[in-house]
Amino acid sequence: MGDVLAGNHAVWEIDSDSVLIRFERGIRTPRLWSALGRRHVPVEALAEVTVTAGKRDTLVLRAVPRPGADPLTEVAAGQLKEALDPYRLVLPAERAPRARELAEELAAAVRATGVSTEPAERFLVEVPEPPLQLKAHDARAVFDGHTVSLRWSRTGASSTKWKAGDRHYPLSELCGVTWRSPEAPGGHLRLLLRDAQDGVAPPPDQDPAAVLFALGHGAVHESLPFAAAVLAALRTRTPVASVPGTSDDRMRHLGELHGAGLLTDAEYAALRDRFATEA
Repeated sequence: MGDVLAGNHAVWEIDSDSVLIRFERGIRTPRLWSALGRRHVPVEALAEVTVTAGKRDTLVLRAVPRPGADPLTEVAAGQLKEALDPYRLVLPAERAPRARELAEELAAAVRATGVSTEPAERFLVEVPEPPLQLKAHDARAVFDGHTVSLRWSRTGASSTKWKAGDRHYPLSELCGVTWRSPEAPGGHLRLLLRDAQDGVAPPPDQDPAAVLFALGHGAVHESLPFAAAVLAALRTRTPVASVPGTSDDRMRHLGELHGAGLLTDAEYAALRDRFATEA
């Protein structure tokens, strides 16, 4: 292929084995896109490619990532507004013939991989690399690639968090991360601890492993790449085949990894069956 499609605030360079998405920098460009800058998406990371009619004489080209292929979409968990979707390109309607032709070529390349209908076994799309910082309502969070540090705000943090003191969580103590969009009520980022006791998690404002979002704090373009970087680092350091302990411990730990997004459905099923056989 080797073709280029220029749309609203983004340019897609489509090759036979990948799509390079370059986002424009400007006041009209979604801030998430500006923060990402560019994304290199291997064809094997995609599930499908679609072309649909848009608003006001436009055409929408959309690539759909496979489950488990992109840490950004995994941690977003369907919460991104359509206008912020980094896999969506809006084009003028007059480019429809060429756009449809390229979309079909790309879709054919996706089908040719033979894996488009399966969850990815590892992350295939990169996210911003640490060090990263996030200014939340009640803390400043820093991720240096090895440890997530939470430094509480004098004006925003609850007494519970103040009493707990600033927190430092090495990746070895974490099993996942959840993100709730700041554009919805209750927005927050929560680190999931490996040794956390079973039961209902405390509210985010009372949890020393969580930070709150509010107006001007924890915006999507800052908090989502931060959460995705933590998830990607966790997945990289978690050997899929090395779940320790007795059979019961292994099965419980396996469920925790799967629930935290560190194992795909396919990995979870394979390891579950293996451990059941070994029991």
